[in-house]
Amino acid sequence: MGICLNPDNLSFTEALRSEIYVDKTGLLVYTNKVLGTEQKYICISRPRRFGKTMAAEMLAAYYSRGCDSEDLFDGLRIAAASSYKTHLNQHNVLFLNIQDFLSRAGKAESVITYLQETVIKELQESYGEYMDGEEPRLVAVLEQLYVKAGAAFVFIIDEWDCIFREKKGSIGLQTEYLDFLRTLLKDKPYVRLAYMTGILPIKKYSTHSALNMFEEYSMTNADMMAEFVGFTGPEVHTLCERYGMDFGEVQRWYDGYRLAEGLHVYNPKSVVDAMRRQKLNSYWTRTETYEALKIYIDMNFDGLRDAIILMLGGGHCKVNIRTFQNDMTTLKGKDDVLTLLVHLGYLAYEEEEKTVFIPNLEIEDEFANAIEGAGWESVIKTIALSEELLEATIRQDCEAVAKGIEEVHMDSTSILTYNNENSLSCVISLAYYSAKNYYYMIREMPAGKGFADIVFLPKKRYSADRPALLVELVELKWNSSAEGAIRQMKDRGYVKALEGYEGEILLVGIHYDRENKKHECVIERYGA
Repeated sequence: MGICLNPDNLSFTEALRSEIYVDKTGLLVYTNKVLGTEQKYICISRPRRFGKTMAAEMLAAYYSRGCDSEDLFDGLRIAAASSYKTHLNQHNVLFLNIQDFLSRAGKAESVITYLQETVIKELQESYGEYMDGEEPRLVAVLEQLYVKAGAAFVFIIDEWDCIFREKKGSIGLQTEYLDFLRTLLKDKPYVRLAYMTGILPIKKYSTHSALNMFEEYSMTNADMMAEFVGFTGPEVHTLCERYGMDFGEVQRWYDGYRLAEGLHVYNPKSVVDAMRRQKLNSYWTRTETYEALKIYIDMNFDGLRDAIILMLGGGHCKVNIRTFQNDMTTLKGKDDVLTLLVHLGYLAYEEEEKTVFIPNLEIEDEFANAIEGAGWESVIKTIALSEELLEATIRQDCEAVAKGIEEVHMDSTSILTYNNENSLSCVISLAYYSAKNYYYMIREMPAGKGFADIVFLPKKRYSADRPALLVELVELKWNSSAEGAIRQMKDRGYVKALEGYEGEILLVGIHYDRENKKHECVIERYGA
């Protein structure tokens, strides 16, 4: 048993003993299936605190010959698989945490040498009789052990991409590191399984990858690996029942990452902290300052600022993820920045529509913090005044509402998209930014004979105390009138969308005149 070679199972034991543990051993069913096949190379990238290291430690505890983990895995999902006992603690494991090696190497340029020296030293203790004590190259040592002792290995490489994240400008070091991994792993008979985790997908050389033998599963292409790193919706629902938390509220705070068809994934850090503390708050984003996000959204690329404003208003932005070079420096345009933010966890990706969006309230708050200063004054002003606009709506001050929305429209929307329907809808959402503190906002809600454009439904704790403060329906119609919008809501029975709701309802009609770029507003109390 060693640190890198055949580690113990203490880390996974601690995970099992924790107050909240979600069984992810279904991942082992898959890795057992591909072990020793051409599909044995797996790279999973997820943002910080998404459970990557826990999954890696689980694999080490299961495969490592340096421990006995039967008591840990009996009763978990893997125990029902036919392959369970076949591979339980039956393999040589090399667990390489690249972040640790980078920290201990003294300087980044020494990390590869330090890694090889450390691993070879551990191999010497177990396989010294088969080794040439003068050989400094890890790949040569492993080849000797395979030929002389028949030794094969399961490689588990955690934080594989930290060199690209922490040494962004060291292109020579990055190239050397990728070449080292390729030489170590590609087409080597001693590799039974290679499982890598990181934040970024594998770095590309021009249009090619140096590690093209890996099957990659990322925030933009998770496929069958989507459920194994991060919490799924059903898993979070079960935790909400256990801890007496409102699942709908937890969804609004932490949901939004759509990694496969019908499958949403949550950040485990945020969910666990919310359950244990019995409070919904920003937990994941507290682990890193907002400057990390600010650096990227302040980049001077055409269309980037408009895209951020659109998403702050609840909109989706088209993106081409294929231009991204899988690093944090080769950013050539808006799409590269937006794709990087997906991999960092600040945006979510909708694969079918090829769009990105802000996934939840926790991340939305982070964006609001990050836009302070640096030319975002108009958006900051809009957010600051959104509480006044909400109160004016509740007072039925139509003139103040029309004026407020017009200012937001002028300040936050570029001339190119000023008359865009999606842009208009997002303007309303941005103008009522503070309403999220009191209301659920629902776009395109099925209602009567059509769809209500935006519905603000009060949260439970406010519906009883402030029933008269509800802005229920907002209807956008370019070529009619505000009064016409009100009539349409009545004629089409949009209020039926709120059937069962007993509080007061305000119908809000917003009219935008394309010719003079003026807005008008009519607000009626339903049933008055």
